[in-house]
Amino acid sequence: MNLKEQIQKDYIEAFKARERVKALVLKTLQSEIKNAEIEEKGELDEGRMVRIISKEAKKRKDAIEAYEKGGRPELAAKEKEELEILSAYLPEQIPEEEIRKMAENAVEQSGASGIKEIGKVMAILMPQTKGKADGAMVGKIVRELLG
Repeated sequence: MNLKEQIQKDYIEAFKARERVKALVLKTLQSEIKNAEIEEKGELDEGRMVRIISKEAKKRKDAIEAYEKGGRPELAAKEKEELEILSAYLPEQIPEEEIRKMAENAVEQSGASGIKEIGKVMAILMPQTKGKADGAMVGKIVRELLG
């Protein structure tokens, strides 16, 4: 069963079980996938679907941060619940220590010596971490190593 079929199956189960939040999140996710399929004129591969789910998860993370800064814990809790649902469809995330090791190797490979050469390092590192790590965290680690 591919990712799209799994999301569809889980949506139907959540709808029947009257799990409103899960059903809403999965319906939104299905809409995003459908829009991307229309845009690209065909079925999406697993990698593209993971990027869509990651994008939706990032929206939730940003909203959580904004709501917490704004003193709205009830809205942050709702976004956290939605993020948890989306996270179930994402690949296992790479731990920070492992990203740090990967970044050190990428710096070594690229021969980068300063922050101005961050692009070289990121070009090596991002394909390895795509969908498996938060890009902001990867960038922060690389900046620390080069700075």
